[in-house]
Amino acid sequence: MTQQAERTRRIPLSRDRVLTAAVALADEAGIEALSMRRLAQRLGVVPMALYKHVANKEELLDGMVDVLVSEIDPPVRGAAWNDAVRLRVLSARNALLRHSWARQVLESRNNKSPAVLGYMDSFIGMFLAGGFSIDLTHHVMHALGSRMWGFTQELFQDSGGGAAAGPADLGPEARAAVFREMAERYPNILKVATVSAHEDSVAGQGCDDQFEFEFALDLLLAGFERLHRQHWSSTPAKP
Repeated sequence: MTQQAERTRRIPLSRDRVLTAAVALADEAGIEALSMRRLAQRLGVVPMALYKHVANKEELLDGMVDVLVSEIDPPVRGAAWNDAVRLRVLSARNALLRHSWARQVLESRNNKSPAVLGYMDSFIGMFLAGGFSIDLTHHVMHALGSRMWGFTQELFQDSGGGAAAGPADLGPEARAAVFREMAERYPNILKVATVSAHEDSVAGQGCDDQFEFEFALDLLLAGFERLHRQHWSSTPAKP
């Protein structure tokens, strides 16, 4: 056993240490490579030692989400509600981008831990503190959806960021053929999907994910502000 491994083994095991190591392992090797056995090897313990701190892998993944939540900045005190929300969402996005596994794990969670519930509660609180009605806030949260966590499903998303599924993985001739077929069969989709294409590439470089995310977020915030000023309610006013 190396000196480093020996030092690692001597550090008392704790839930925080287990979760921190799991996050680091997933960051380095990917979430698919994360297993209780491999995590135990990294920590220099037998796998059974982990179960004193996490009941199973599902609880381990829940705990990793808690680590992610802890990296999101708290609401900015004294800021206008829209600034506070925007900064919080972008902080969540930064945390998500630091951990390539985070979106997949977030989408797979059925149980909400106290940390997750606390984040959701404080997020809702930013709108209520801004004077939003409970009714409007309810619909706002539906509209924001996964943007609260810093991600959203992109319409034209693919492995290369281009317009159609898979063309970036093809050779130049095959890719050109795909786009010719797209132009004939789905001209409107192609026009929109390639609006940001570079001149030196048939497929182009696709959309700027960060720009598109912030554009949609700002659009939503502006809409929320308009409804708030209009004292909007989902219940029609009685005549």
